[in-house]
Amino acid sequence: MTAPTDRAEVVSAPSEPWRVLDQTPDYLIIRKPDRLLSQPGVGPNKTDSLITRVQAEYPEALIVHRLDWDTSGLMVLARSKAAHRALSIEFQERRTEKRYRARVDRPIDPAEGWIDRPIGIDRAHRPRSKIDVERGRPAQTRYAVTAWDEQAAWLDLWPITGRSHQLRVHLLSIGHPIQGDTLYHPEAARHPRLMLHAEYLAFADPRSGDWRVYEDRAPF
Repeated sequence: MTAPTDRAEVVSAPSEPWRVLDQTPDYLIIRKPDRLLSQPGVGPNKTDSLITRVQAEYPEALIVHRLDWDTSGLMVLARSKAAHRALSIEFQERRTEKRYRARVDRPIDPAEGWIDRPIGIDRAHRPRSKIDVERGRPAQTRYAVTAWDEQAAWLDLWPITGRSHQLRVHLLSIGHPIQGDTLYHPEAARHPRLMLHAEYLAFADPRSGDWRVYEDRAPF
């Protein structure tokens, strides 16, 4: 089994191409592969990203929200300034609906619940985040175990807030780090990638206001 790519050496090493799943005059629905930045970072090894690749074919595309480098799944990109403003407000005001699929080593008990723990930057171990009850920002995640076997358990995750690495840090904090997580799982190399995928995205159409729903099943 191939170990996860060393992000210090090569940031862009996606396992598959990005794909357009749907498009309207106002937005694109993109399937982001794992191991690709949503937008450029700082440094010569962080210039490649989903938005720069998409803009090569859709120059008008604008980033609305982000997924972590090693998270795959659904993203919406705006195709005009008006659509960008409308969609950005929806995300900022938490009017969108998002669901992620994750795989951990064993089932969580109880099988459904909430994680309500504040998250802050782990300044001693960047780019990690951590539970920080003194200086962290409020963060809430709802989870449900949907399946399991001897090797793993599969979860649905609903982030109520949108803190950096929220799902990964919250699951770590209850003793269930996500498989393949090179930042938070002590045995990440046992899996070829981070087992986290943005599977469901719903929002109001920026032009009509109609509710739009998109789903993309996790590849694991």
